[in-house]
Amino acid sequence: MIIGGLHKNSLIDYPGKISCVIFLSGCNFDCPYCHNPELAKGRSLSTGYLSEDLIFDFLGSRKGFLDGVVVSGGEPTLQKGLISFCEKIRLMDYPVKLDTNGSRPEVIRKLIDEDLVNYIAMDIKTDPSHYTPLIKDNSSTDDIFLSVRIIKESNIDYEFRTTCIKSLVNKSIFDNISYWLEGSKLYALQQFSKTNVLHPEFFRDNSNIYKYDELMELKSVAQRWVEKCIVR
Repeated sequence: MIIGGLHKNSLIDYPGKISCVIFLSGCNFDCPYCHNPELAKGRSLSTGYLSEDLIFDFLGSRKGFLDGVVVSGGEPTLQKGLISFCEKIRLMDYPVKLDTNGSRPEVIRKLIDEDLVNYIAMDIKTDPSHYTPLIKDNSSTDDIFLSVRIIKESNIDYEFRTTCIKSLVNKSIFDNISYWLEGSKLYALQQFSKTNVLHPEFFRDNSNIYKYDELMELKSVAQRWVEKCIVR
């Protein structure tokens, strides 16, 4: 496991719970707006990587205070030790939330089938047919579609979420995404911030940024297709 950072307390990363966030390093996507550029590049958030022993000692010391653990990234499903890592956390009686880009449906399925995650948040970057080249060269749309289906058909809590950038999510694309996510429990539209992103050159002006009232218009479209749509 390549652990790039630990956020000890969060009130917003796991809905309804006080959680910590464990950041795993490395990602197979190249999202221009990524707010964890060091992790996306396979680095750590501070001076070095953290050991699993340190993480589990920390979790042991926070029993009774923390309500859950968020495993984020980077892209966690790339880590070969993710299954056993989540198993150890669950054995400590912590609920686990996974943040994922959905590129490895076989890992998501295994985590769900073995009851190793309690909540999944999957990012929908744009219409999957448009992931190439801005998100990933030669990306597999089949993997993204399959991950969504696996998550929707599971019995766990979940959300899909889109960081709204105009060059990635225009009105037509958003209509497609909303229709495709039909029946989903929760769809979150996230407002973009230019602070500390992977490719700042992509945002030299504000033409790519949705205003709040524009996001509310997108919400009105999505909420016709999903059970609940929110703007963050």
